[in-house]
Amino acid sequence: MRGRFPAVVRRRPQVAVAGALAVLLAVAVAAVLSPWLVPGATDQDLLLGITGPAPGHPLGTDDLGRDVLELLVAGARTAVPGALCVAAGSMLIGNLIGLPAGYFGGWADALAMRWADLMFSLPALLVAIVVAGVLGGGYGLAVAVLVVLFAPTDTRVVRGAVLEQRHRPYVEAALLKNLSAWRIMTRQIWPNIASVTLANGFLNFAYALVSLASLSFLGLGVPAGSPDWGRTLADNRAQLLVNPWAVVAPGLAIILTAAALNIVGDWLHERVDRRGRAR
Repeated sequence: MRGRFPAVVRRRPQVAVAGALAVLLAVAVAAVLSPWLVPGATDQDLLLGITGPAPGHPLGTDDLGRDVLELLVAGARTAVPGALCVAAGSMLIGNLIGLPAGYFGGWADALAMRWADLMFSLPALLVAIVVAGVLGGGYGLAVAVLVVLFAPTDTRVVRGAVLEQRHRPYVEAALLKNLSAWRIMTRQIWPNIASVTLANGFLNFAYALVSLASLSFLGLGVPAGSPDWGRTLADNRAQLLVNPWAVVAPGLAIILTAAALNIVGDWLHERVDRRGRAR
């Protein structure tokens, strides 16, 4: 009996991971192929107006007669690339600042951490709303602001991981070989903290997805009329009683995608960390 329990415990996370990967694959396909899958997603049919689910419109239509399912597929094209840029950009900045801060310490570390403390004291989403509102909004501006606001989190995570590795024997051995600091940081230390940065990158991806959808919901992200999950949610919230799917579907898309990113991020972190220990 004792030998059966570990097998049962291992299977449950695999089902969750498989489901999360399926969700992310579907979202990725929609983001890349939506111009060909649903070319007329924004075409309006004012005579049809808002309707509930019906043959030809599985999730019904909005008040402009647009098919909700097609808007959902087309919305992935704006929801995913921006969030991916935020996660990748903040990860790059965090590594460029966090690696030397943790390795060298001293004034470089103090300067990086005081900058991170300053940015942490600011409410990220509120700052993004204010900046986007003052400068006129726009999807590119929202992405750029979020990259700057997310970077301190990556910086602190990378710096902490480097501090933990800094005095390991393999680093001391590299120092004895007179390897350059850049080579030690990038070739010796970074591979051992890659799992941490990867997991944090997926967390940022999910948080950026929700943040960009929130900005679009407030009218500060994509332009009016563009297919976007946050925008579709905002445009149809007054039609909740007529066609609930026009509101529920984009909300579910945001929640499922964010949850799938977190699950896959944890799974990849465990796998990369396990490989690192085995080396």
